[in-house]
Amino acid sequence: MEKTLRGACVIGQSGGPTSVINASAYGVIRTALDTDCITKVYGAAHGIKGVLEDKLYDMGEEDAYELSLLMNTPSSELGSCRYKMADPDKDDTDYKRILEIFKKYDVRYFFYIGGNDSMDTCDKISRFMEKSGYECRVMGVPKTIDNDLYNTDHCPGFGSAAKYIATSCAEVYKDAHVYDTGMIVIIEIMGRHAGWLAASSALAGLVGCGPDLIYLPETNFDMDQILADATRIYKEKGNCIVAVSEGIHYADGSFVSEAKTSATDGFGHAQLGGLASLLASVVKEKTGAKVRGIELSLLQRCGAHLASKTDVDEAFMAGEVAVLSAVGGETGKMVAFAREYVDGKYNCVPKLVPLTSVANFEKKVPAEWILPDGKGVTQDFIDYALPLIQGEPERATENSLPRYARLKKVLAK
Repeated sequence: MEKTLRGACVIGQSGGPTSVINASAYGVIRTALDTDCITKVYGAAHGIKGVLEDKLYDMGEEDAYELSLLMNTPSSELGSCRYKMADPDKDDTDYKRILEIFKKYDVRYFFYIGGNDSMDTCDKISRFMEKSGYECRVMGVPKTIDNDLYNTDHCPGFGSAAKYIATSCAEVYKDAHVYDTGMIVIIEIMGRHAGWLAASSALAGLVGCGPDLIYLPETNFDMDQILADATRIYKEKGNCIVAVSEGIHYADGSFVSEAKTSATDGFGHAQLGGLASLLASVVKEKTGAKVRGIELSLLQRCGAHLASKTDVDEAFMAGEVAVLSAVGGETGKMVAFAREYVDGKYNCVPKLVPLTSVANFEKKVPAEWILPDGKGVTQDFIDYALPLIQGEPERATENSLPRYARLKKVLAK
């Protein structure tokens, strides 16, 4: 039987925010506070940077009710970062600092909520602690609206973002059909290399308001083809709704939107955007039609008012399972999801996978789920995504507006 490891824990949030990353944080915090062998629960301010800067919040000082409101508070309440950790075999400066801080606070458990790059950070820290002979159990908790984490059926954050995107596309569809003059609308949706989010726009078709064309980064983009398709549909129907992933690219691999920006984020990824307006201007010039370019942008990340209850509950479960697994002796793992159907009903089953099997890998939309002409998705995708957007979580309100958690964020001493 694995010996009981007593000590404090640190929880951090990393990468882009979502509607449910705080639900995962609450899953970790609440479970850790209720676990006898975890002596203190610390929240890292702005992810791993908070550890490096010795800026940790004492979560035991927080009001229990305010903590519970994390379940439906969007964004990353502890603060996030995009900080690329060096290879510890080449530069272990940061890792020595982390070890120093862990020893200072007797940290024996580390939980990190994030996506691909965050799991890489988690994996590197786990391996360094083991190499240093310092017993610290490290667990990754998945988070990404992009749904591109490898070795898991889906990711917390995706279901709520998919629900927001499908609803927004349906509302845009209704707006575009108000006048008899016709319109072409191009909706830009997040997704650099994987098209899960753009594909989610197809769910709007279940209420009769889906896009006519959907372009994903899993296929090569052809500008002449979209012009021909949009023109044909516009002439046939008087309107045309196009959903495009921000990461669509030409056959040579260059992003269609790359000419608009050369900026990169903290992980070195190209910051895409402005695609909708670019395509709208090209389509307008070629067709002469009224064209609108709409970029959902940040709104799709933290639209907690349209969160999926399924997503919220699974996000909490991921955090809870991470703590229980670590206390049980696991380390160097990420909480992943498996899918099963019991009497035809969807059920999510947590499982553990090695961080090494997740870090820096990307899961893309399967080719067989994309229509042969590359302009939409199949029923298989709809069947996959639909269970993930189900349910409406109960939310606290104040003056008929969302009531979010208000944490004191007392610094640890």
